[in-house]
Amino acid sequence: RLALARLITHVENRTAAVPAIMKAVQPRVGGGYVVGITGPPGAGKSTVVDRLTTHLRAEGATVGIVAVDPSSPFTGGAVLGDRIRMQAHALDAGVFIRSMATRGSLGGLARATGEVLKLLLAFGHDWVLVETVGVGQTELDVMRLADTTVVALVPESGDAIQTMKAGLMEAADVFVVNKADRVGAPALMAELKFAAHLHHASSATLKEVDCEIPVLSCQAQADVGITELLAEIRRHRGVLEAGGALDARRRRRRRAELEALLVDEFRARVTRALAGGALRAKLDEVEAGDTDPYSAVVAMLPMISLEPT
Repeated sequence: RLALARLITHVENRTAAVPAIMKAVQPRVGGGYVVGITGPPGAGKSTVVDRLTTHLRAEGATVGIVAVDPSSPFTGGAVLGDRIRMQAHALDAGVFIRSMATRGSLGGLARATGEVLKLLLAFGHDWVLVETVGVGQTELDVMRLADTTVVALVPESGDAIQTMKAGLMEAADVFVVNKADRVGAPALMAELKFAAHLHHASSATLKEVDCEIPVLSCQAQADVGITELLAEIRRHRGVLEAGGALDARRRRRRRAELEALLVDEFRARVTRALAGGALRAKLDEVEAGDTDPYSAVVAMLPMISLEPT
């Protein structure tokens, strides 16, 4: 556990050791399964994660949990303390919990979340649960990182659904209405089922599985409906594995990771190149209005080194 925690710290801090770490763990990634839990603030996502963990541990499965928190504006740290909400698992050797800060990354996911998930899988966790802050484009980011994505909502989520409906439909593999004993829960479930039906009928979907998104209910605080939710996650996993869609998702994820790394590396090289030399002179011409940026780009690209640093 201590070794894993230290490796995650390297990844979070983007130390020089990260490439070597990820190269070393790559052959060991692949045995576990990643479930994303997302949705608007107040949906009880942490409680859902806590209850799912309890059920999985009762079966003897090991669980890794990544809780992505809003950043502190002062420290960039994870400040909501999901580990406090999951005290029952804190001393369980079969559960590893890590809170991560978003650090300003697009969509609310921490920059290093994907690499941390790989580390948890490489260390043999049977299940990895990743919970996000549930804002903006987070849902789509989770779909990219998770094998199965659960979107948690509550009866009060009506306004949030209207603003995020398109994203929710693309992100969700399973909908669960938490706090289903509250007024408005049946209406929300009916709305979600109708929206899922329309989404499926339109065929305007990126999903590999040709079925409507299931809509479940639960009361996570009382541990009601969690057995059914876990069964639905397992059913979805079985469908993905049987049809080859799970492999397709993971291949797409690896390609997206490679593209992101290439973009980051090229951006870093451009930034360094702009700091001096011939590129600096060309930049000065653009700033002065003597050269248009399009012509400058054509002239500058050959000057940027692609040799390993």
